[in-house]
Amino acid sequence: MDYASQLLGLLPGTRRTPGLKDLLAKVSSYLPPEQVERVRAAAEFGAAAHQGQKRLSGEPYIAHPVAAAEILAELHLDADTLIAAILHDVIEDTPTPKAEIAARFGNDVAEIVDGVTKLDQIQFKSRQEAQAESFRKMLLAMVRDLRVILVKLADRTHNLRTMDAVPPAKRRQVARETLDIYAPVAERLGLYTIKLELEELGFRTLYPQRYRVIERALKRAIGNQKEFLAKISAQLEPALKKAGIDAKVETREKHLYSVYQKMQRKRAPLAEIVDVYGLRIIVDSADTCYRAIGVVHAVYKPMPGRFKDYIAIPRVNGYQSLHTTLFGPNAVPIEVQIRTGEMDQVAESGIAAHWKYKEHAGEGSAQQERARSWLTHLMQMQESGNSEEFIESVKVDLFPDKVYVFTPRGEILRLPRGATVVDFAYAVHTDVGNRCVAAKVDRRLTPLRTVLRNGQTVHIITAKGARPNPAWVNFVVTAKARSGIRHYLKSLKSHEAVELGRRLLQQALAEFHVELDGVEPATLAAALGEFALHTAEELYEKIGLGERLAPLVARRLLPGDHLQASNGQAAPLEVAGAEGLLVTYAHCCYPLPGDPILAFLSTGRGIVIHRETCANVTDYRKHPENWLPVNWQASDGRFFNAEIRVEAANRMGLLAAVSAAISGTQTNISSVNFQHDESETATMTFMIEVSDREHLARVIRTVRRMSDVIRVVRTIAGQNRKRDPAPP
Repeated sequence: MDYASQLLGLLPGTRRTPGLKDLLAKVSSYLPPEQVERVRAAAEFGAAAHQGQKRLSGEPYIAHPVAAAEILAELHLDADTLIAAILHDVIEDTPTPKAEIAARFGNDVAEIVDGVTKLDQIQFKSRQEAQAESFRKMLLAMVRDLRVILVKLADRTHNLRTMDAVPPAKRRQVARETLDIYAPVAERLGLYTIKLELEELGFRTLYPQRYRVIERALKRAIGNQKEFLAKISAQLEPALKKAGIDAKVETREKHLYSVYQKMQRKRAPLAEIVDVYGLRIIVDSADTCYRAIGVVHAVYKPMPGRFKDYIAIPRVNGYQSLHTTLFGPNAVPIEVQIRTGEMDQVAESGIAAHWKYKEHAGEGSAQQERARSWLTHLMQMQESGNSEEFIESVKVDLFPDKVYVFTPRGEILRLPRGATVVDFAYAVHTDVGNRCVAAKVDRRLTPLRTVLRNGQTVHIITAKGARPNPAWVNFVVTAKARSGIRHYLKSLKSHEAVELGRRLLQQALAEFHVELDGVEPATLAAALGEFALHTAEELYEKIGLGERLAPLVARRLLPGDHLQASNGQAAPLEVAGAEGLLVTYAHCCYPLPGDPILAFLSTGRGIVIHRETCANVTDYRKHPENWLPVNWQASDGRFFNAEIRVEAANRMGLLAAVSAAISGTQTNISSVNFQHDESETATMTFMIEVSDREHLARVIRTVRRMSDVIRVVRTIAGQNRKRDPAPP
């Protein structure tokens, strides 16, 4: 007998770590003998590959993947999935190549194992990025084969069962990751039993004291609950039978983490949550579910607003059931779920309940199609942004959907709680979100940041040429909306960089009396080759982003007889105040039309406009090659931020009086900060919107005329609030 056979023979198994005999016994109950033999061969191959490796607990390493496979065998998954679970650490932790696994057990097994394998070979900037990139790779593999996530969830479940030997810091990190990512993924795929165990184990590991307190409270209440629920069942069963409904009434066990979540969500004490009782009624058809709800409501009165129909509108993971809350004896609340046997199976096992063998994979199931649709959506999100940004988007997208709203045509869209009108627009289509300018909710015009409620009908108004507002990212909650906004803005930034770079290069060439269109194609091609670029647009983008200096590029594009033609004085770049993402106005000094200004070329950001009196200019002057001369264009109808500080004698209603005086000059106030000291002097700092220096001077003169005002100055953040001379 070889080493692998001997080792596997020494795996009798425990409650937390089932052995090979436990696995084969379960597999034999639903797979043909030839598939059982494949599973045994995989276990022997894995044992040989992991020879000499031990877990922190001291047990042979092969015990872990065998136990993970046993978890999946409980869901009656196919042999390829079980084999992949047994071999899921072989590529990562042993010299065994992927090709050898493919040769011995097939390409499907090799692809699943590769999908689960972590990216330890790649150097990342941080551990968080490594975890995020690993999860991103797993999701990419899931799109090709959903069994990847099943193996990963089984792996995580067994790891949590056996965390005793792991250092406390590592335990907490794994538990947090489980509660944030893996348990919600299991719920999203309908794997309810795995989701519950992951939550219980993660909760116990992350918050052991809270776990013990809730566990003791549930144990104290469980005796009374059994007696109470038996009494309720004794009243419901005869009523259902009298109505001709063949039903099975069973009690629902409370789970510690769900109790903890309800306490947080409802801000309710533990006693109130523990004292809620749960029943489940299983019937034969969806039609019978609705008949049963009528009988139940006739026996006990329902609580208003607590009925939910997840049969007509299933949850995003395919879950279907009727939910209602009843007033029981002594007004004790009773939560009741009514569903069919098939719905119950889907609720417990999700995609595993509908798993098809490979030869039937073309048929698919509604459950798997929902899962694939969700995963495809995740892949669209991951096209923009880094791994950590993507993982945060996934976390947001995993929260259970609670809001159901309607399109004008009556179609239902599911959105997370807290979703806004903009989230709805992006849910309809990315182009609709990008071009939305207004919305009607239940036929009334409403702001785009309005939070939606159940049952509302939303009509999005779009306009050609409209584009996303960067501020939307601050209030949207869906990953699709956030990803769509960021992706559009990145594309827009690239377009603006090209246009700005073209202007800067044209300006630099003008010093030598050369037009950009007059540059010889051969000269341009040679310059692009030197800069390792392919097109002129790439060159313009580099210049616009500050990664190439326009004067140096211009000199490279000149014919030899033009090199001495420059007068050394570049023509100023003209700015008007609405250039967009790549021409910005510094928040340290808030330049206004009429102010003497300078432009600093910032790598990756484009051009930043400063006042000449800004304190930051001193530091930037150390890099004269990055400064550009600029002039103001006419800017009719445009407004700029300016900050003023008002010192006045403190009195009742002072802030209101000064605000009214500013508003009286047709000036909008963006923000205000109010402070006062023991000398009874108040200091108010206003951020206002003005068109130019003359507009600002009018505001300052108006405020100065007030009797209580001591001093009014325009401030510059970069000078520690040093007083700037007032505009003329």
